Amino acid sequence: MGVTAARRADELGTLLQRRGAAVLHAPALRIVQLTDDSELLAATKEIIGQAPDIAVATTAIGFRGWVEAADGWGLGEDLLARLRGARILARGPKVKGAIRAAGLTEEWSPPSESMAEVLDRLLEEGVDGLRIALQLHGEPLPGFVESLRAAGADVVGVPVYRWMPPEDIAPVDRLLDAVVARTLDAVTFTSAPAVMSLLSRAGERGLLDDVLAAFGYDVLPACVGPVTALPLQARGVDTVHPERFRLGPLVQLLCRELPGRVRSLPVAGHRVEIRGHAVVVDGELRPVPPAGMSLLRALARRPGWVVARAELLRALPGTGRDEHAVETAMARLRAALGAPRLIQTVVKRGYRLALDPQADAKYGDGDGDGDRAG
Repeated sequence: MGVTAARRADELGTLLQRRGAAVLHAPALRIVQLTDDSELLAATKEIIGQAPDIAVATTAIGFRGWVEAADGWGLGEDLLARLRGARILARGPKVKGAIRAAGLTEEWSPPSESMAEVLDRLLEEGVDGLRIALQLHGEPLPGFVESLRAAGADVVGVPVYRWMPPEDIAPVDRLLDAVVARTLDAVTFTSAPAVMSLLSRAGERGLLDDVLAAFGYDVLPACVGPVTALPLQARGVDTVHPERFRLGPLVQLLCRELPGRVRSLPVAGHRVEIRGHAVVVDGELRPVPPAGMSLLRALARRPGWVVARAELLRALPGTGRDEHAVETAMARLRAALGAPRLIQTVVKRGYRLALDPQADAKYGDGDGDGDRAG
């Protein structure tokens, strides 16, 4: 599993590892410390200078961080005094707790924890001439601010999180390489900026099309909520997200979704399932080196059909023109699988998965690129 989260990455990684996953952590962003954020300071002074009629709080950690940062600037009491005079709307139960811990009281919170429901309520009540302080939380809120301003509101955005590219880009590059190589079963996203940062880096490396193609089928992009998924959906990539926008439900969703995506192949009297970085043979998990996984995926695209050495060579990561590299990687793959007869050598032609005869009807429709071995 790939984890792109900057904060709460340890929590998400632990939840996945407890369920047996291997985790590749690559924070796609870093968060500017609030006390160093000049934009947040300016917004805080603006709200203190002119009190809002309504304040919308979106995340617990963001709201707490805002109050703590204001305290550090010597503006904490002034900020709380302004917020006490405002109607406070909270997106969900966690942020309600943060509001009450600050000595404030929220007026309302949507049962759905959806910002869309918050927007509907504000527009139904009418906001013409009202000043609204909106705690931003790093993810885009499509149409939210625009709709309020179109309805006559004066909206002050409070940028509680400001995202920057990671200082060390190497983990992100490793994750992108793993996505392209299909050695990950899924990549998790907990914020839209993380998605955009990852895709931006893929574009810089000339890998964007390859990454989107991998997300299109082989690697499942799992988002914590629909807003997080927007940058991928805008590029035509389908994603999954839990009904409740939390890390626990996200992990539970992966536990339900991923097993159903694995194709079980009957090969040489064995049941074979190809996972991201390993193969399950008759229920036993067998780790396989990356080169071997590349070969196995190339063979599994057309089970039972002969795949030429030249094509397998192209599937190997970082190899040149020597087909001997295929033979070396194939020997290691067979050893890793523990069942050498799963893959047959077809003399002077290539290799094939030894698909059981009774499976021919199911898997026998090749794409015209190879021949069945007799």
